[in-house]
Amino acid sequence: MDSDRPAAALPLAFAVALGVAATAFLPTPAAAQGAEGEGAGPGPLEALNLDIRGLWTNEIAVETDGEAQKFETSVSPEVSADLPDGWRLTGIGRLRFEGVDRLAPGRPSQEFRAPWSRRLQVGDYLDAELRELYVDGFVGDTFLRLGKQQVVWGQADGLRVLDQVNPFDFREFVLPEFEDRRIPLWTANAEIPVGDALLQVLWIPDRTYDDVPAPGAPFAFTSPLVSPQPRPGVPFTIAEPDRPDDLLLDGDVGARVTAFVDGWDLSANYLFHHYDQAVYTRRLTPGGVRIEPRYERSHLVGGSASNAFGDVTLRSEIAVSTNRHFQATEPAAEDGVATGTELGYVVGLDYTGVSDTLISGQVFQSALVAYDEAIVRDRLETQVTLKVEQNFFNDTLTLGGLLIHSLNDADGVVQLDLDYSLRSNVRLSAGADLFYGGRDGLFGEFRDASRVTAGFEIGF
Repeated sequence: MDSDRPAAALPLAFAVALGVAATAFLPTPAAAQGAEGEGAGPGPLEALNLDIRGLWTNEIAVETDGEAQKFETSVSPEVSADLPDGWRLTGIGRLRFEGVDRLAPGRPSQEFRAPWSRRLQVGDYLDAELRELYVDGFVGDTFLRLGKQQVVWGQADGLRVLDQVNPFDFREFVLPEFEDRRIPLWTANAEIPVGDALLQVLWIPDRTYDDVPAPGAPFAFTSPLVSPQPRPGVPFTIAEPDRPDDLLLDGDVGARVTAFVDGWDLSANYLFHHYDQAVYTRRLTPGGVRIEPRYERSHLVGGSASNAFGDVTLRSEIAVSTNRHFQATEPAAEDGVATGTELGYVVGLDYTGVSDTLISGQVFQSALVAYDEAIVRDRLETQVTLKVEQNFFNDTLTLGGLLIHSLNDADGVVQLDLDYSLRSNVRLSAGADLFYGGRDGLFGEFRDASRVTAGFEIGF
C-alpha cells in the first residue's frame, strides 16, 4: 500500500484544477435566465412555475499519512413545481460516485434504515438516493409539509442537544455540515398558529436510525464509550439490528411551541421516539458472545432560548432524555449495558463586534441522573467548542476554524476551512480535519483518519 501513497495526493491538485476549468463552460444563473427569456413567450414549464436547479460537488480527502480516504463526485438535482390550490411539490436527489471505496466499503447492508429510505447501490462505487420529496401548503392557517424531509430543532454548532428528530449518517463522523449529516425521514409536519405562538406537530412513521460505518471503515466506532468491547480470546458475532416493525405503533411523535417574547426566541420541545443510537447488548452463547443491537423508546423534554445584546448573541438549549442506555462493564452489567436519565444542555455566545468576523464559543454538558458505577462514561461529561470565521474581499473569501474538545478525555478535533467564491455559482474549498487524543476517546479513536481536503461546488 505504501507504494500507492505518493499518487494518492494527486487528486488534491486535480480537484481544484477541474473546478476552475469547468467554470469556463458554465453560464452564470443570471445569464442563463436571460437566454431563456429572449424572444420567448410563456411555456408549459413557466405555467407550472417549474424550478430546476442543482449542485455538482467534488471533494477529495487524503489522510495525513498520504493514503486517499475520499474521492467523491456527487450531483444533487432539485425540482419544485406548483400544484393546485397553492400547494407546491419539491424533490431533491443525489447521485454519488466514490472513487476510493473506503468510507463505506463494498455495499453496506443499510440495516439501520427502513426499506423505503435506503440508497440504491450500483456496485461498490456508485449510489443514488432520494434525499427529500414533499408537498407543502396551507389548510386554513395551518401550514403542512408531508413527505420525506428534515426537521431542524436547535442551533448548536458541531454537536447536538435538541436536534434529535432526524437520525444522523456517521459516514464521516461529525465532519460534514448538519444538513448533510441528517437522514431525511418520511414525516407529517404541521405548523399551527396559537395566539402569538406557533405549534409544530410531527408524526414520523419512518423507522430509520443512525447509520454507522461498518468495522474497518475510517470512521467506524471503536471507543468503549459507544462500542461493545469483545472479551479477549472469546469469539463474537453481531446480529442484525432488532428494528421496530409496526408502521403505526412504532412511529415517533413530537411537538414544539415557539414564540418571541420581549426580545427572546423561545421554544418548548417534546419528542417521543426510539433513540437513534442502537443499544448493543451482549449475550453468552455456546459459540461465544453474541452482540444484539436494538432500539429503545425515550421521552425527550426540553427547550431553547436565544437573544441578541448588541454584538453578542446568547444561545441556549436544554433537554432531558429518559431511558437512555450506555455501555457498561462486566460483570456488574451482565448484558453490557446500563440505563439512566440524561440531562444535556449547551450555552453559546456569538460575537460579531469585529468587522467581517464571527467568534463563537459553546459549552456542552451531559449529566446522568442516578448514575450507575458500571457505566463506562463519566457521570458528567463536558465538551467545549470554539468557532472563528473571517471574511475577506467583499465576502468572496472565507477562512474558518472549528475546535471541538472533550474536557473529560482530553481529545477532540480541529476543522480548518478556506472557501473562495470564484463566481456567483462556483465555490472552491480546501481544508483540514485533525483529530487528537487517546484512542479510547470519542474523537481520539479517529486520529489515524485525520486528513486534508480540497474540492469545488458548482450550482446549476
